[in-house]
Amino acid sequence: MSIFKKIFGSGQEGSDEESQSEYNSQKNSNLPVDEQFTFNFKKNGGKFIYCENLNEVKEQFENILEENDWFEREVLCFEPNLFPLLDENRLPYQNCSEPVFLFASCENLIADDGSVLFSSNQIRQNRAENLPDNIVILATTSQILESKSDGLRTIKKKYVKDFPTNITTIKYFEKAKEEDFLTYGSCYKNLYLLLLEDL
Repeated sequence: MSIFKKIFGSGQEGSDEESQSEYNSQKNSNLPVDEQFTFNFKKNGGKFIYCENLNEVKEQFENILEENDWFEREVLCFEPNLFPLLDENRLPYQNCSEPVFLFASCENLIADDGSVLFSSNQIRQNRAENLPDNIVILATTSQILESKSDGLRTIKKKYVKDFPTNITTIKYFEKAKEEDFLTYGSCYKNLYLLLLEDL
């Protein structure tokens, strides 16, 4: 999807984003769903890394580890399909007492508010505030949906028998500069999204 490269390749588009009011979503709602997610996710303070293939995912994951000095640090991870990437980088993830970050997939990426939808499949029964302050998510472009209701419908179709519990979203990826009633009581996470192209 070259649209992501177009969005992130130019510094000029950042100034356009800043000039838009946070409450002026009319222009934003006319964007394709992937661009809308990207815009809202970045506005919420998320760090977005687009990857064309699995080799780029591995490389960018190592860059995140290096940037934050997370090598050989404990990681919270509940998904066996993600363990090989942790093993490759010698990151302990079993019986961790003080994990420095959560490494997980997600159920969906929600475009209209730039949030990440999780369930018990990724975070077990942990509440958002009990998760590590740092989160690294591995998701695919096909997981981008327009709204939370679309995400809930997708979960309902995907899990016919073993319906997950603890369905929640995380939306704030940096502390609000000025707290208002919209952000009151919400916890924020330092979140990296490794978005793998699969369309």
